[in-house]
Amino acid sequence: MDILSDLAPTGTLRASINLGNPVLAQGTPESPSGITVDIARELSAQLGIPLELLCFAAARESFAAMEQDQADICFLAIDPARTESVAFTAPYVVIEGAFAVPEMSPLVSAADVDRPGVRVGVKAGSAYDLHLSRTLKHAEVVRGVEGTTVFTEQQLDVAAGIRQPLADFAAAQGGVRLLEPHFMEIRQAVGTTRSRREQTVAYLHDFVEQLKASGFVAESLGRAGRRDATVAPPG
Repeated sequence: MDILSDLAPTGTLRASINLGNPVLAQGTPESPSGITVDIARELSAQLGIPLELLCFAAARESFAAMEQDQADICFLAIDPARTESVAFTAPYVVIEGAFAVPEMSPLVSAADVDRPGVRVGVKAGSAYDLHLSRTLKHAEVVRGVEGTTVFTEQQLDVAAGIRQPLADFAAAQGGVRLLEPHFMEIRQAVGTTRSRREQTVAYLHDFVEQLKASGFVAESLGRAGRRDATVAPPG
């Protein structure tokens, strides 16, 4: 079995796109754009096969599409909870997870968040939900459609999210500030199912490394105006 038939057995490359992460994908399901869409198009062009973009509103939905064999590749943050069923390449970009709090909050830094009685709003199934659910020992994780939405609706102590969208929320909301430093680096990578052969996963890994080295990733981020993501170092 060659790489093409192993990776895309239907003859079409099915790519799962998470429109819920505005750093990586923008637009609508009918007309998506962004770095993940650019990478999917480049991969299908190199393979010489058609591309089908499957767009979802959240990472958990994109991940479910992989688990249910509806997609051949996905674009998700590397996390231990996902690596049981998804084989990841090295990351292509790194983005920051940050906290926001009400202006009058006694919390001063990100290190202050993990204390009894503190409730943290997160987007259910996101990379920072998985990370904080694993690492917070005292604070309570509260899940919602968006971390900022549940933060506002339930008057929580903290909202967790991707830095730039969280900063945009704070600026629009007023009376909200970000805590420093960031609490995690979110490493975004290309993934496929663990049922794929090692040679196929290695091919995807090399493909991502080539895109980083050639400037493809940096140029794509620039076109999308996403200065809140950095090209990941060589993997």
